[in-house]
Amino acid sequence: MPPKDAKILVTGAGGFIGGHLVAKLRSLGYSNIRAVDVKPLTYWYQRSDEVDNRVLDLNRRDACFDTVDGAHTVYNLAANMGGMGFIENNKALCMLSVLINTHLLEAAKHHRLPGRFFYSSSACVYNGAKQTRTDVTALKEEDAYPAEAEDGYGWEKLFSERMCRHFREDFGVVTRVARFHNVYGPHGTYASGREKAPAAICRKIIDAQMTGKPLIEIWGDGEQTRSFMYISDCIDGLFDITNSGIEYPINLGSSELVSINQLVDIVESIAGVRLDRRYNLDAPKGVRGRNSDNTLIRKELNWEPSVKLRDGMEKTYRWIWDEMHKAGNESVVNLT
Repeated sequence: MPPKDAKILVTGAGGFIGGHLVAKLRSLGYSNIRAVDVKPLTYWYQRSDEVDNRVLDLNRRDACFDTVDGAHTVYNLAANMGGMGFIENNKALCMLSVLINTHLLEAAKHHRLPGRFFYSSSACVYNGAKQTRTDVTALKEEDAYPAEAEDGYGWEKLFSERMCRHFREDFGVVTRVARFHNVYGPHGTYASGREKAPAAICRKIIDAQMTGKPLIEIWGDGEQTRSFMYISDCIDGLFDITNSGIEYPINLGSSELVSINQLVDIVESIAGVRLDRRYNLDAPKGVRGRNSDNTLIRKELNWEPSVKLRDGMEKTYRWIWDEMHKAGNESVVNLT
């Protein structure tokens, strides 16, 4: 880890993972933290008044140069992204995130960044031809090539991975890259169109409880499969990768594969309800199956997620329950 008095830059700090990262850094004793996001401060998911919070558009080159100035270590989590509904309908916006990472790398080179430059990539870089079955073979790091990434978002991530590689090889910027697999947990979005499946399912089930309508809409047939990593495991793995000698992109995710129907089963069990299911086959669905092969990260770092899916989903459900009730609707109907 960097020295405790080093200036740590977290971009995308107003987002879900970025907010948890800043909170973890503070708990570890880091006080010289610069937290940057394009969103107004009132829209940050977590915010600490004890750090240097800045609202900046990192698509702009000058903003990146200003924000990297004086930093020891950079954690770049800034990107336009969300769940499949957002990704499939905002491909150009997702691609424009290439400006953020490119300008930050240029700034790291210019300012001779003394520490590490971490880039958060995604499992969306993987070849779509290897993700056509629900009983998918877990994805190894080499499965990103030959390239057939998720249109828009995935291609931007894959390109930015290579930018990190070439800035490391050509200019000596010490880069580290993790491919995140579906991170979930409290203090993130659960509505508005950018939410991912775990939060969306929690919200829909709580909404059914609050309105008394025992129905949930599921995108696709519910048989599509994924793995989901709880936020605390993500942060721990992120630190391990950043401070390792691993120079290539590496998976950071859970290998606990479930279908969307099984995920709904889990949340229904937590909520103590059983709902009728309506399947929207026209909604964005993404690939048929995706799972993380953790062979390499176990070998390199002896790392494996510690939070079981049901345990993490219960914490997520309880947090979203509290947030939805804080919003003003206190009515709850017994649907058991």
